[in-house]
Amino acid sequence: MEDRREGPGRSGQVERDRGQHQPGAVGPRRIQGHWGIENRLHWVRDVTFDEDRSQVRTGNAPQVMATMRNTAISLLRLAGVTSIAKGLRHHARHPDEAITCLLTS
Repeated sequence: MEDRREGPGRSGQVERDRGQHQPGAVGPRRIQGHWGIENRLHWVRDVTFDEDRSQVRTGNAPQVMATMRNTAISLLRLAGVTSIAKGLRHHARHPDEAITCLLTS
């Protein structure tokens, strides 16, 4: 298959295989992977932190709280915790381990 490309800096014929994506094209697996990550993060924030019912609404506080929640999720995942809710409960009972986790991650 051949494409004819013309314009500034583009001229001539370019050959492509049918099975290859064009440069910059986003395939369905990449989109699905992106949404899997997005859904996983937002689900944890919505369910575990009950973010939708947060009363923090003025100034920079909502953004600061979202950053703190994301940091907590990231630190727990880096520490190998598979259940964020279980990890939060554990560190609530053992705050010394939470500080150690924060300092070593």
